[in-house]
Amino acid sequence: MDIRVVRARPEQAERLTQVAHAAKSYWGYPSQWIEMWHNQLTITKQFILQNEVYAAVDDDEAILGFYALMGSGERMVLEHLWVQPRSLHGGAGRKLFEHAIQLATENGAQRIEIESDPNAEGFYQKMGAETVGEVTYELEGLPRSLPLMVYTIGGSHLPFPTEDSFPE
Repeated sequence: MDIRVVRARPEQAERLTQVAHAAKSYWGYPSQWIEMWHNQLTITKQFILQNEVYAAVDDDEAILGFYALMGSGERMVLEHLWVQPRSLHGGAGRKLFEHAIQLATENGAQRIEIESDPNAEGFYQKMGAETVGEVTYELEGLPRSLPLMVYTIGGSHLPFPTEDSFPE
């Protein structure tokens, strides 16, 4: 299967939202947490029109995952990177991340910042990002910490992993 990365279209907003919800749910979070994250996981037509949103598609144009890159100048933020669960380990996440790096480079960025789900931290590390801190917020009255990561463009990175190295 050939995976291509293409600009997301506004009419794909519902499908991108489905991918984000399915990917987040894959990690076994309680359903009430998924519901609390509903707005963060919802991709609107307007969001697609106003931001750099790209989808990984297969030979049949089915959406395997997507990312959104925001910001300008030397610092850009990877706001979303989601891969549908049945496409994990197939290279879609790697293709999306590589595309985001290329786009950020073309836009003059020197780094990409990532507020990672704890379950995705290993993936980003294998892609060359470094954990530089954490972001803590409250969820159901308890602190929840997320890895804060940075990918330095033009930095010395290990070669990209093989498709079966880590789930996307």
